[in-house]
Amino acid sequence: MTEVRPAAAAPASLWERDEEVAAVVRAIETLAADKGSSGSLLMIRAEAGFGKTALLAETRRIAEARGCTVWSARGGETLRSVPFNVVRQLLQPVLMSLMPEEAREYLGDWYDIAGPALGLTEPGERQADPQGVTDGLVAAVRRLARRDWPLVLLVDDAHWADQETLRWLAAFAERLDDLSVLVVVARRPGEVTGESARLLDNVAATAGSPATTLSALTPDATAGLTRATLGEHADAAFCREVWAVTAGNPYEAVELLAKVQDSELEPSEGAAGELRALNRSARGGGLVARLEELGIDATRFAWAAAILGTGISVRLVAKLATLRHDDAVRCAELLCSARILTAPDPANGPADEGDLEFVHPLIATAVYNSIPPALCTAMHGIAAQVVTDSGLGAAAAARHLLQVHPDDDEELVEQLREAARDHLAVGAPDAARRCLERALLEPPQPEVHARVLFELGCATLLTAPARTVDHLQTALAMPGLDGDERVDAVVRLSQALLDNDQLEEAVRTVEAEAARHEAGPARLRLQAVQYMWEGIHAGEATSPGRSERLAELARTCTGRDNAERALLMLRGFDAMTHGESAEEVVDLCDRALVNGRLAPGLGWTDTEWGVELLLMLANAYAYTDRLDRADALYTDALRAYESAGWSGGHLALAHAYVGLGHRRRGRLREAETSLRESLRLAERVGRGLPLYWSATCNLVDTLLARGHVQEAWAIAEQYGFAPPYPSTIVLPDPRSVRGRLLLAVGRTKDGINELEAAEKAAGVRGHHNPVLVPWAVDLARALATEDPGRAARLVTDVRRHAERLGTDTAIGEALRCAAALETGQRAVRLAAQAVAYLEASPCQYEHAAARVEYGILARSVAELNRGLALARSCGADGLVAQARTVLETGRGLR
Repeated sequence: MTEVRPAAAAPASLWERDEEVAAVVRAIETLAADKGSSGSLLMIRAEAGFGKTALLAETRRIAEARGCTVWSARGGETLRSVPFNVVRQLLQPVLMSLMPEEAREYLGDWYDIAGPALGLTEPGERQADPQGVTDGLVAAVRRLARRDWPLVLLVDDAHWADQETLRWLAAFAERLDDLSVLVVVARRPGEVTGESARLLDNVAATAGSPATTLSALTPDATAGLTRATLGEHADAAFCREVWAVTAGNPYEAVELLAKVQDSELEPSEGAAGELRALNRSARGGGLVARLEELGIDATRFAWAAAILGTGISVRLVAKLATLRHDDAVRCAELLCSARILTAPDPANGPADEGDLEFVHPLIATAVYNSIPPALCTAMHGIAAQVVTDSGLGAAAAARHLLQVHPDDDEELVEQLREAARDHLAVGAPDAARRCLERALLEPPQPEVHARVLFELGCATLLTAPARTVDHLQTALAMPGLDGDERVDAVVRLSQALLDNDQLEEAVRTVEAEAARHEAGPARLRLQAVQYMWEGIHAGEATSPGRSERLAELARTCTGRDNAERALLMLRGFDAMTHGESAEEVVDLCDRALVNGRLAPGLGWTDTEWGVELLLMLANAYAYTDRLDRADALYTDALRAYESAGWSGGHLALAHAYVGLGHRRRGRLREAETSLRESLRLAERVGRGLPLYWSATCNLVDTLLARGHVQEAWAIAEQYGFAPPYPSTIVLPDPRSVRGRLLLAVGRTKDGINELEAAEKAAGVRGHHNPVLVPWAVDLARALATEDPGRAARLVTDVRRHAERLGTDTAIGEALRCAAALETGQRAVRLAAQAVAYLEASPCQYEHAAARVEYGILARSVAELNRGLALARSCGADGLVAQARTVLETGRGLR
């Protein structure tokens, strides 16, 4: 801050802001110089009144002077509960310039996902995925930004931005590397806690430089400002008192000097004593007293404007303040003359459908806080009605309804429930939660109380499973939920318990509810859910004899409804894990389909059953060599989630299992790509969840198959692929994969211990599918030298289980392992048999490995070359290197 006086054209609030303005100029010049340059973000932090808004206005002026497009928005203290409020403001300029068909063209596939959040289109009937909506908004802004380069985005008062906007802003800021956009965010330090604070910290972390912190004016700058405003004759003592009274706060200094001008006070040492009184009239209680001096009508007008917060039009304020239009116009003029309200500055972006705004957020806060509490509550109630009558809908009125005192109002409960549904439909579950929690305080009538709790539980299912458990348990303990609605609530409760790592309680919950029902569809559905949760449990069976009872129940199922189809899927998966006949497994799974496809109500985005059931079906096919059917289901899941905009955990799982399908087929490069994307998505959802393990385990397994051992180890270390393991099943078995990893990096003893732990865990669950839980083949190879007897017994067991399963892959892999433990011509014969089986298998990596091993044992150049070609096509670099080394040395080959 080397200069005291700003440029002549700059506003008073820019005094001593030369360095900050210079940083803005550099950023804008970099942006405008090259369309291919990376984007950047500037974070401005300052206390209230220190000139954040003025600096953003100067940024706009500089940017527009250099030919940039500028979009701007600001948070509002009373508007934090309005989802997507700030991002909608930000996009108003471009959205208003587009016809609906143009907007659809620009946004493409994201139109139906992001459109409802932006108010472009009506939401669908299904609850939107919040992460998907965030990703849709990121994609939408990125596409629109490319049209308007060079583009500058300004976000003022970000500490008051709604959480949904902050979630978008944090995600957008992370992707500025390949988008030439300048983002400037201004916020106060503090002012925000919890998730919003975390998101703002994430935004700041993406900036290339530390946040700019605006400081108070120095005495010299305050003196310069004073003389520039009042005249050079203002004496030093008077200027010094201006600084002392305002503590160098630029806004307060400007307001105080305006009061000095209005009062025609002489800027001399003798008059300096009057400055403190003048300053009090410009803020807090002094401002309120000054407002009251304007009369009761003007006070009511200002109060009504503060209640509205945004979209302050004379028409709406008149309705809310119960003023005649002429009186309202007169009050608006008075308040503008008193520097309380002002017309929106076009330089700061489009007005939010209003004629007026407060001169400064500090004034808005002071006016709002001056409203008597009872009157404030009543005015919010009236404002809700005014907003509703204006046709803006329940969601727009909700922020006012949240402020109304509870009063047994049935209509208010219904309005809040409607607003919650609207919020869920656009991907704002936190806003829905606030509405439903407020509805419970009313309270609802006894006949609807349980339904409100049920709706609240559904709203928090994705974000707070522990809360969901409490809400749904309370709802089920009171009257009001009957029939299918009660069954839905029990299933949702069990899902929440599962997500909250309370699997055994989830099982007991549906089991107890099933016992309350007579035989029929409802009971069958509950039994299916019970078996589903038990089926994904990785530990000891929660219910002895479960597999036998499931088999008995499924034996009578013909697939006539979805409950029966679910039981057939569950039985097929259970039989697959136990290593029963693959043909029987496939028959069970096929009977669960309708003309080879999922039945209506059992789709990937249907919520009645959940994703776990369909993954069981797909995996039953995958581990019985029906990879064509498994791949079709995995791909359908990916397409369904992408089309619906579900880009959280569901999409992460879909990519993980698409990757698993590629891995099983031997398309290792494609598998790695899918699994890295799965892991990226899983990181956003949170570590420790089953989907996170699915991505990590499959990626480690794929890298080992590729021969990238050190990279596999690095992934395991980075992402915590080590005990303790999750309580739900992960495919393939993580203990088996980690055991193989430890062997590969030379930690033989640790690897054997891990594989023996896998043996024990599989035995407890009765999991004997040697492809699904492949610990035995790796353990046999590891023990071949130190304990050949045990290794031979393991191979015998593997072959027995493989023949029981009956797939080419299982038998071929068992024969490969047997060949590795033999020598001479017996080893060659076993390797040849392995090749024959694996050639018929859809698993090409295993076929390639068998070819290379057979070529080495048989000393056959032809077989090695065939194995080399297969390994190259799979992307199995380790196998390629092994085959090439043998071929290049040529020892003993023929």
